[in-house]
Amino acid sequence: MSSKPVDAPETPNPPASKAERKALASLIAQWQPPLTDPEADKKKNKGLNLADLDPAAKPFSTGDKEQDKALVESLAMELDTLQNLFYADKRYKLLIILQGTDTSGKDGTLRGVFSRISPLGVRTVSWKAPSEEERIHDYLWRIHQAVPGNGEMMIFNRSHYEDVLVPPVNGWITPAQTAQRYRQINDFERMLSENGTVILKFMLHISLQEQGQRLQERIDDISKHWKFSLGDIEVRKQWKQYQQAYEDLLNATSTAWAPWTVVPADSKTHRNLMIATLVRQTLQQLDLRYPPEDPALKGLKIV
Repeated sequence: MSSKPVDAPETPNPPASKAERKALASLIAQWQPPLTDPEADKKKNKGLNLADLDPAAKPFSTGDKEQDKALVESLAMELDTLQNLFYADKRYKLLIILQGTDTSGKDGTLRGVFSRISPLGVRTVSWKAPSEEERIHDYLWRIHQAVPGNGEMMIFNRSHYEDVLVPPVNGWITPAQTAQRYRQINDFERMLSENGTVILKFMLHISLQEQGQRLQERIDDISKHWKFSLGDIEVRKQWKQYQQAYEDLLNATSTAWAPWTVVPADSKTHRNLMIATLVRQTLQQLDLRYPPEDPALKGLKIV
């Protein structure tokens, strides 16, 4: 008897219609850099100007905060269902990258979007400064060890993009070395993609004013002191340099196999709503299914 794949179970909300997918793609495109083309004339390709994107915008909002919160909760539950199927399917790997300045909401996204998902098959890494062991290898060595396996979802809280942010801003590597790293990262992500890894990259975009308020909250609330470092103030002084570094990397590393999406994140609820919507859409488009049924189980009764 031949085996066959098992159809996916119903999810809380059916997959979007063709018209809905088209409308969503049009909306997302407004928040994505032009795809990087190494052969293109850079003088003609102006790319994305980060300053033109409003961190306070709410393109995915219903206009009602409570309704948006309810939608986030509904999407979080739906992601749990889809992740269970994703884990059983095991044809794909999913790498989600959350990148952004201090207080942009990477931890909050993990709680708000992914907290309903079963820990089974899901991992997250919060990248810090490299250890001595990591420093003696190339900068992607530690990253490659943490990428997802078949059926796994891996969420990066910060990522290998720190290596084209911090070193250039502080003058530790030259512009030529930075450009070299862009090319290496593109090739690395292409390799992952060609081997079954779906890559979603989100740049959480907040304003200088919003960051200031969130840092002050960490100072004023004793329970949040552990989140604050005096080094955060020094990095804040380099705001313009980091914004330029982000703009440069977005334009250099948004590829067809691993595009960037800028997420306006002054609103925490909207940030979660936008990311949850895009992750849900990605999983739905994979046509997930259960593995072939086992003929040995046909007619089996437990006594």
